[in-house]
Amino acid sequence: MKRVVLVTGHYWNSKRKAGFHWLAEAFWHQGWEVIFVTSALSWLSVIRRDYRLAYPVLQEANQLQLIRKNFWSYVWFTPWHPANLRSNLLNYLSRGLFNLYGQLPLGTVEPLLKETDLFIFESTPALLLFDRCKQLNPQAQFIYRVSDDLRLLRNHSVVLDTEERVAPKFDLVSVPSQYIYRLFAGLLNLELELHGIRKDIFNQDYANPYPVSDTPNVVFVGNAHFDYDFLEQASQLLPNWQFHIIGPMNNLPQRNNIIAYQELPFESTIPYIKYADIALQTLAYTPGAECFTDSLKIIQYSYCQLPIVAPAYLVSSRTNVFYYQPGDAGSIYQALIAAQIYDRSQILTDKIYSWDELVSRWLEILNKKSA
Repeated sequence: MKRVVLVTGHYWNSKRKAGFHWLAEAFWHQGWEVIFVTSALSWLSVIRRDYRLAYPVLQEANQLQLIRKNFWSYVWFTPWHPANLRSNLLNYLSRGLFNLYGQLPLGTVEPLLKETDLFIFESTPALLLFDRCKQLNPQAQFIYRVSDDLRLLRNHSVVLDTEERVAPKFDLVSVPSQYIYRLFAGLLNLELELHGIRKDIFNQDYANPYPVSDTPNVVFVGNAHFDYDFLEQASQLLPNWQFHIIGPMNNLPQRNNIIAYQELPFESTIPYIKYADIALQTLAYTPGAECFTDSLKIIQYSYCQLPIVAPAYLVSSRTNVFYYQPGDAGSIYQALIAAQIYDRSQILTDKIYSWDELVSRWLEILNKKSA
């Protein structure tokens, strides 16, 4: 049986299901042994009250956890990890220490890394483990799945420098958006591959969670970068519309037509997406946020044939996205009305990958490279 190790910042049993969760599932369904490694977790995370501490990461630290047959979770907890210390001086002084991150003890997972067939790294500080894993297992193949732009996440310069140095050494660099593709232009090992989705889950039948009404239901699902001003204006401009906000967003405007759900398990969010009339990708701008043109949520919304409202900086060739200028009430209103009257049957879904299809594509590429 072949073994794949996925090195990510996510915790396996988190409510937040990201692409790496689904990639792990896809490999397991295709008969691979899976080790899901949670990284970039240290005492610095404790000081900063990292959201992952809501889960038993400290109890599971540096111990292999059997999730099911041939599927393991491993929380690599270290004394420190490369983190942006929010001070130019501190970031400069910490470079030497942070550069040693990849040499910290790996614990009980290390012997398994020596007998791994494929490593898949996410865009996290754990990129500093690349050289270590390559040294432990020079025969393995390596994929860099660039889920996010590290600059957008404001990573420490040590992480950015490491990415630039090791990216050409991967067998495959897979990016999920045109924006990130342009950042790596020139690499011979580069492929543009949008996020997949769990088609089997989205294709199931669900009860409609919304009350029966002629009122449009508008949904946002996410956990960061939320444009609060958009919601403030949109909820006033269209007081008869219902705005459903799913995610850990606090201090939302207090209005009868704004319903806050906080964070829900992934599968609990699907009915709210499938039965919505309009989806929101209403994100406040930060440098690098252009990569969200092809985010996992955009893919999921499009698979459910939803018109999407997004800020103008996320302009793309997608015909089901309607744009507003942040802060401009007129364009917010126009985008929402245009989304409401859009013919959803025009939204094509045949070119959206499942995660299984994406994994099969990767394996095909790697097999060709090794032939």
